[in-house]
Amino acid sequence: MSTTAGASGREASGDAVSAEKRGTKRVALVGFGLVALIGAAVWGGHWWLVGRFIESTDDAYLKADSVTIAPKVSGYVTDVYVADNQAIKAGDPLVKLDARQYEVALDQANATVDARNADIQHAEAQLVQQRANIAQTQAQEQVARVSLRHAQDEVARYAPLTATGAETAERLAELKSKRDQAQATLAADTAAVEAARSQIAALTAQLAQARAQLEAARANAAQSQLDLDNTVVKSALAGRVGDRTVRVGQYVQPGTRMLTVVPVQKTYLTANFKETQIGRMRVGQPVEMHVDALPGHTLHGVVDSFSPGTGAQFALLPPENATGNFTKIVQRVPVRIRIDTGPETRSVLLPGMSVTVDVDTRSAREDDRRIDAENHRG
Repeated sequence: MSTTAGASGREASGDAVSAEKRGTKRVALVGFGLVALIGAAVWGGHWWLVGRFIESTDDAYLKADSVTIAPKVSGYVTDVYVADNQAIKAGDPLVKLDARQYEVALDQANATVDARNADIQHAEAQLVQQRANIAQTQAQEQVARVSLRHAQDEVARYAPLTATGAETAERLAELKSKRDQAQATLAADTAAVEAARSQIAALTAQLAQARAQLEAARANAAQSQLDLDNTVVKSALAGRVGDRTVRVGQYVQPGTRMLTVVPVQKTYLTANFKETQIGRMRVGQPVEMHVDALPGHTLHGVVDSFSPGTGAQFALLPPENATGNFTKIVQRVPVRIRIDTGPETRSVLLPGMSVTVDVDTRSAREDDRRIDAENHRG
């Protein structure tokens, strides 16, 4: 009887332990289920309120408006002032070309300017002299006019005397000859005045031509000075030197690619979103960025602008969907994003780096309602 009673007690004790374990498991399962339910509810609420408005893409790359440096004049390179990857400021000299031929050209142009100035002074002096000549011929004309008037008076006075016999016919003939001579002299002096006056127009035109030649010479000198200045190639913007191919002794011509200046402190992001993602995107919406080169760091930015067309529209060979068979392909639209960060972070960001982008489009919900109202058909 005692053995049976002991067995029964152990069975009862085992059942109690099993019941307790089952109860603990049940509580744990219920607790886990509640936690999972709450987590799902939180996740669902976050997705409904935030997540469904986030548009993401990993087709995004950092860019910078780099500038290719090329000379404006030709010549041999005598100096290269920068090294690969060197930081420079706007206006810093980069490359110097042999300037001797341009110095000679400038000296010749300046000499031509001096010659044209001398031509102007000579033309002005001739003009002054011609005005004096006009005054002289006018005075001679006036003397001839007075002489003619005197000769005419003499003929008029002696003609009646000759008719009465008080004077001889020879005397009257002599006076008439003097009158005719004075008349011819007056005509010659009048013609001389007109000729001198006509020279004024010619000398004035010559002076104008000399002044025009002076302006042309000054323009040539300015161009020569500009060519001389262009033998020193300077940077138009601040940044870092990249793709430097120029070397001392190299002969370069206008447009020869020598190096590239990359404004690394002004990098921006271009994200290529699918056309199905940009319907609620607007300028000014906040952006979160994760740069592959900076794992664990979240950068922030703002949508700056949208491309005026999909990337395919600006391709070298745009698609022509009106020919042959057609397969619809989701297009991508480049979106420019301004990066809001400091110099410490920008010193790490380089054009070409890959980025994952998340754009918060919640601010466009009101725009969605207006679009619906605008296109509603009752």
